Amino acid sequence: MQRKKYRAGIVGATGMVGQRFVTLLADHPIFEPTVLLASGRSAGKPYAEAVMGRWAMPSPIPDKVKGMTVWDAAQPKALAEAVDLVFCAVNMPKEEIRALEESYARLGIPVVSNNSAHRFTPDVPMIIPEINADHLAVIDHQRKRLNTKRGLIAVKSNCSLQSYVPLLHPLRPFGIKAVSVCTYQAISGAGKTFDRMPEIIDNIIPYIGGEEEKSEQEPLKIWGTVNGGEIVPAREPLISAQCLRVPVSDGHTAAVSVSFREKPTREQILSAWNSFKGEPQRLGLPSAPAQFLVYRDEADRPQPKLDRDTEHGMAITAGRLREDTLFDWKFIGCSHNTLRGAAGGAVLLAELLAAKGYLD
Repeated sequence: MQRKKYRAGIVGATGMVGQRFVTLLADHPIFEPTVLLASGRSAGKPYAEAVMGRWAMPSPIPDKVKGMTVWDAAQPKALAEAVDLVFCAVNMPKEEIRALEESYARLGIPVVSNNSAHRFTPDVPMIIPEINADHLAVIDHQRKRLNTKRGLIAVKSNCSLQSYVPLLHPLRPFGIKAVSVCTYQAISGAGKTFDRMPEIIDNIIPYIGGEEEKSEQEPLKIWGTVNGGEIVPAREPLISAQCLRVPVSDGHTAAVSVSFREKPTREQILSAWNSFKGEPQRLGLPSAPAQFLVYRDEADRPQPKLDRDTEHGMAITAGRLREDTLFDWKFIGCSHNTLRGAAGGAVLLAELLAAKGYLD
């Protein structure tokens, strides 16, 4: 049976994450890119001209979007007739992003956002589809607040979380008490390529603005509960994070140490990772990896260059599981930051929304 196609708009289509959306949606079985939106500087130009000299994807610009005229993202009223949902990845002040996304939702447009502006709005679900698909239930309350029958805002979490939170999640039955994590984050997470970030060559930058706070707080909302029309964050575990920018093109790596109330064995941890499946796997969503969590036995894995594209960039790779002298266990995680961590994760979230009936 042929699947229904949804008309998709991409807001921020000229940026790096927006470009990734373009490549992922060009031949997607459910979503058809019909409107590309960006700032007033790009509005009115053919897409190929708007991204000239800035195209950062490994594959060429898809032919079907090259000649599409870019719309002004700040003029949303005509959009409601042209799309069934929008993917949003814009570089603007948070207050402006919040207002823009709410204006879309109030017009009856579902918004799937890569931005951080609404991540802590209590009735906006922040979803890792394999982990907290049940949080979509809060959308009914959000729609009442926004006075819309079909519009909604759903967001994905920070890209760095994907390298360690999915690996911690199946271990929660053992009672995670405390987590120490250091993330080594690729330059594409800053929207950069090596020719546009010369300061990273032969260097590490030990500061990414706001990243450590997100890494410590966002998992608690993901592990929270829906109560009274809002998501109440979990109270534990305690998470301490340090985030570094490193000279890697794509792929975030995390060094994780974790302590438990009931220390699991190595075999229990590996079994929990290997057997874990979430709602996307059960539903057979198009972008869902068949094996979400992949463990590598080699002593020198995972590595971003070798492992970021596992399961088309949608799996999380782990390795180096060993006992820790201060905590109970430690391991390394790795994820593709612009696929699973950004555009790919948002597309998977939109597929989940479609499967659950929220786009109809």
